[in-house]
Amino acid sequence: MSRPQTPTTTPLAAVSRWMAWLATSLLARSLNLPEPLLHATGSLVFAQVYEMELRAARSLCPTRLRRQLLAWFR
Repeated sequence: MSRPQTPTTTPLAAVSRWMAWLATSLLARSLNLPEPLLHATGSLVFAQVYEMELRAARSLCPTRLRRQLLAWFR
């Protein structure tokens, strides 16, 4: 029987994965949070920032700005 081939990773990929793990571990330790909670919190913050940026981009639409301006003067 032959052993299944495992995908080989380049040293750069291995080092970058290790550095990401180290950074996550150190941040979780400094914030006194478990790592899964840190990941969940990061996802939530990303989603909120993304939504705020979308709202800001939509509010710069000229027709929307015109409507807001007219609503202020009513």
